Amino acid sequence: MPESGIQLEVFPTCLHLRRIDCARNMRRFYRMAVQRDLFGGVSLVRTWGRIGTRGRQLIELHEDEGRAITALMKLAEEKRRRGYEP
Repeated sequence: MPESGIQLEVFPTCLHLRRIDCARNMRRFYRMAVQRDLFGGVSLVRTWGRIGTRGRQLIELHEDEGRAITALMKLAEEKRRRGYEP
């Protein structure tokens, strides 16, 4: 197999979820991204709110990228149980 130099991501570093329920007039989004900061740390940036608005934002600091991705995956599973979809 020829090597293309492209590495596929096994664990996502960015995720965008939506929950739409027209009967309840509910249109929400939930966005998560793992980002490095200027000081070499890693943070999980969570943004949520009603679709069409800026929403609210929370930044969680983590020791390394692995822990941030684990937190992202755990939170994504929780949101999917509540009805959010990709």
